[in-house]
Amino acid sequence: MSRPRSAQPDPPSTLRSGLPDRYLTPNDIAEMFEVPLETVYQWRRKRTGPPGFRIGKHLRYDPTDVHAYVIERKSADQAAA
Repeated sequence: MSRPRSAQPDPPSTLRSGLPDRYLTPNDIAEMFEVPLETVYQWRRKRTGPPGFRIGKHLRYDPTDVHAYVIERKSADQAAA
């Protein structure tokens, strides 16, 4: 049986209402920003996206860093306008 939609909020609303209290995966980042997973990896290679870190072979993102990245991007866009 599938979960009702209200049981899990859509990823963009997660960014607006607060991030989860756990480290995020590249898949989480791709869902939140509604971009392909490969884009997340390109951001990492180019050092243009939210900062991530490795736990062994696993890439993770701190929700606090992701939130700071969003604030920074919004500020940069407003300054450029």
